[in-house]
Amino acid sequence: MRSLRPRTLGVLLGALASLVAGGAGAADLPIFDAHIHYSRADWDAYTPERALSMLARAGVRRAIVSSTPDDGTLKLYEKSPAGIVPFLRPYRTPADLSAWPRSAEVQAYVEQRLQRGVYRGIGEFHLSAGDADAPVVRRVAELAKTGDLFLHAHVGEETVEKLLTLYPEVRILWAHAGMSSSAATVGRVLDRYPKLWVELALRGDVAPGGTLAADWREVFLRHPERFLVGTDTWVTPRWEQIRESMRAVQDWLAQLPAEVAERIAYLNGERLFPSR
Repeated sequence: MRSLRPRTLGVLLGALASLVAGGAGAADLPIFDAHIHYSRADWDAYTPERALSMLARAGVRRAIVSSTPDDGTLKLYEKSPAGIVPFLRPYRTPADLSAWPRSAEVQAYVEQRLQRGVYRGIGEFHLSAGDADAPVVRRVAELAKTGDLFLHAHVGEETVEKLLTLYPEVRILWAHAGMSSSAATVGRVLDRYPKLWVELALRGDVAPGGTLAADWREVFLRHPERFLVGTDTWVTPRWEQIRESMRAVQDWLAQLPAEVAERIAYLNGERLFPSR
């Protein structure tokens, strides 16, 4: 048998290294993005068609969308009812971010908007532990229970545990995995509360430098059915970063067992929010 030329051998070794690193012929997974906003500044910058095209080019097949005001969500939903999972954000303007838990006007806004019958959740909202049982929060939790809606909560671990304790029949999607909560903390809360799911928008610590962190890997393997990925277009320039953000997600998903990666990438979202 003739020996391989050095150049040929180098090509083969390079291909083998690629297979080991990324999986044999591994293709990008479809993405269910659990955290998109299309607020007033966004629709001033991008038409609904353009925004949907940006999501599609990033591999996002479906997305949870909430907006300030809610009209942005409805603009996208009207153009793509199969691709957009509408959540009702309780913010008419950014000023509602801190005032909403005790605002009768916000409560009326939420109740009126929910009558459309298209929403799958309420949020994303911000909340302190001290406001977890405020009047409008109690009413929103009641509406979520009655309508089988998720609450999408941007809160720390103390607040999310308080919400889960106060409203045990309501399903909660924890935005940003608590933003600064450790993997161990997230795992502990998931162990305790079966009504909690977690999305990972803006969590760069999941795979610092592109390598999946061991503590996050352990939690993903323990609770593969409870995680979703997300982008968070919280300011308009984030729309231009969706492809880059999803590229980084695809890279760390490829470091998980295929069945776990598929659940986190899109199957969990499809199961929780089946197309209507």
